[in-house]
Amino acid sequence: MKVVALVSGGKDSCYAMIKCIQYGHQVVALANLMPADDSVDDLDSYMYQTVGHQIIVSYAECMGLPLFRRRIKGSSRHQNLSYRMTAGDEVEDMFILLNEVKRQIPSVTAVSSGAIASDYQRLRVESVCSRLGLVSLAYLWKQDQSLLLQEMITNGIVAITVKVAALGLDPTKHLGKDIGFLKSYLHKLKEMYGINVCGEGGEYETLTLDCSLFVNARIVLDEFKVVLHSSDPIAPVGILHPLAFHLEKKAEHHSLSGIDEASEISKEKEGFVFEVRGDCKQSCEATFKAAAEVVELDEVAENRVHIARTISDNTFSICFWLQDMCRTSAGLQEDLEAILRKIELELLGYGFGWENVLYIHLYIADMNNFSIANETYVRYITQEKCPFGVPSRSTIELPLLQVGLGSAYIEVLVANDQSKRVLHVQSISCWAPSCIGPYSQATLHKEILYMAGQLGLNPPNMNLCKGGATAELEQALENSEAIAKSFNCSISTSAVLFVVYCSTYVPSSERHKIQDKQDSYLKQMRLLQLDKGSVIRVLDPIFLYVLVPDLPKRSFVEVKPLLYVPEDMNVTIGTEQKHSCSRMPSYWGIQHAHWHDSCIQKCVVQGKICAVVLCITSELLVKICSESLNGDQDNGDYQNSLREAQMERVSRFCIYLLDKLYMQNNFSWEDTKNLRFYFPTSLGLPLEALSLMFSNAFNELAKLGQRIIISEEPIFNLIPVLGAGRSATSMDDIITCELFAQK
Repeated sequence: MKVVALVSGGKDSCYAMIKCIQYGHQVVALANLMPADDSVDDLDSYMYQTVGHQIIVSYAECMGLPLFRRRIKGSSRHQNLSYRMTAGDEVEDMFILLNEVKRQIPSVTAVSSGAIASDYQRLRVESVCSRLGLVSLAYLWKQDQSLLLQEMITNGIVAITVKVAALGLDPTKHLGKDIGFLKSYLHKLKEMYGINVCGEGGEYETLTLDCSLFVNARIVLDEFKVVLHSSDPIAPVGILHPLAFHLEKKAEHHSLSGIDEASEISKEKEGFVFEVRGDCKQSCEATFKAAAEVVELDEVAENRVHIARTISDNTFSICFWLQDMCRTSAGLQEDLEAILRKIELELLGYGFGWENVLYIHLYIADMNNFSIANETYVRYITQEKCPFGVPSRSTIELPLLQVGLGSAYIEVLVANDQSKRVLHVQSISCWAPSCIGPYSQATLHKEILYMAGQLGLNPPNMNLCKGGATAELEQALENSEAIAKSFNCSISTSAVLFVVYCSTYVPSSERHKIQDKQDSYLKQMRLLQLDKGSVIRVLDPIFLYVLVPDLPKRSFVEVKPLLYVPEDMNVTIGTEQKHSCSRMPSYWGIQHAHWHDSCIQKCVVQGKICAVVLCITSELLVKICSESLNGDQDNGDYQNSLREAQMERVSRFCIYLLDKLYMQNNFSWEDTKNLRFYFPTSLGLPLEALSLMFSNAFNELAKLGQRIIISEEPIFNLIPVLGAGRSATSMDDIITCELFAQK
């Protein structure tokens, strides 16, 4: 990509440019924001470093690139963490600056910044990039600062301190000193006082005088003076004010690919400085249309929408799908618009909006239409509609049309409060895959971390890693771990459930390697966590493998972890309280048997959560029905001839086991957050018939006791898949149930 680099003069923005070039991008222009008054050194800004701005003008000549500069007219008016377009805010100066760069150099598609740990700055850069259709590159984001500092020094960055404001840093002693000279002292201050060695806490600021990017000349500071801003005896604040400097030409021109190949830039622009003036012409109106203006449902589409909903009033799931009614689907865009509009109306009926949605499962019939799905999706779910953070998301291709459904099928998890905490990083970095769009990496709500589906993407370039399914799985798990660390937890110790989607592109002979890799990776990670001595609690997660036709980017696997993150990390996890099976009631003539346990995986935190995966195999079907199947069980087509009576028995058996689990662990059906039944298309039964069987079973359960109240809408979702099971090698269950409950 062609990149414009935001430069402050500091070491971080310079090293970010070096990383951009290392990852194959081209830096074609520089952009800098400076004080409105040249006599001001240190502007009181939440966003920009301005100390040393007098020297930044030389960067154009040193690098042989055009430098676009703008004087900061705004102030920090919008000080909430997430930024909203605000007239007169200093962020709007960045918008005007980058908008002019884009106008003069249309080939620019990305913006580089040196953000390391500041969400405040990163979110504002991402906001501006989103408005301008640019990609944010933040290759220093979330990197270890001690390693970063060493990397900068190793890569030849010569940067001096121009501001100090921390305990242990003396303006008279430490201003003007090179970071290489100060490195050991900064680490000493980290041990003594916990400072950030890269100065991310405002401890110090730097000015780069030379680096590998400076292909034409280096900067020599001839004279400066120290200005004390505060003579506090504990942490005095001082800045370095440059008085005189000159450029020293480099004898040998060792240009970096990615800088001197900017062919779109005319020779007149190379090394030139442009001052960007004017005001922001873009209106602060919201960029989304009202939902009523986006689409109008016709009566036919409205009649085709079907809904399922769990019982809970605080956090519940609603599922929406279109019944095809024996006609060809109108296409993904129309089907998805109909469903999204219906979701909006349904949420409105509860007094909610998209801001109440925690998670979205987006199922589509053809992954070739993924871009259409995204374009339609972003017209409804926007950052403007979700001021507390856009929901996390997983996108999967399902065989919807084969079972008589429309082209789109959506499940939303909804909360009746705004206590969620969302992680939405749109910048491309080395940390974890970016979410360039209105969906988040993870959402934490009431101690449950709902993580977006993770692919095996290399974060720096957002390409699928090479090496097949196991390599992708390992990378997806590493990405999941990076996200988990942002919430001070680990997938190896805090995970409750892993759903691993496997595409049909994975050869059946290779599927066992997926499970082996998952097991070995988590075991290794757990040992590392234990070696650190910081792990107080370790959960025993359960696993579900689902075979689907396709995944985004033609990936082999997608991992969707669910984590338990208690507010008090020192909490003691309660053990399961076993109830005597003799006290468990029997329904439909089903009596407790020891083999029932072989159907179930569960992860229960007493008094908190209950996660269950229930698998019904063909062997278990024989036991459940107490008779042998008709026909040859070695025949792979035997599932197509299953009698409805047998499936009715299976539906009752599943609900019986789930109800018994609830009773054993002191949960109720009102605690259910989601309940999914996965069925293979090879089952040969219509979705309507299966839905009726499970609905009838729940109605019968309600009549048998007072443990559940049934409404008109089913409380479960039926998910058509190619296969599912607890093992990647045997995704051939007749029915697989995934349940999650939380008190």
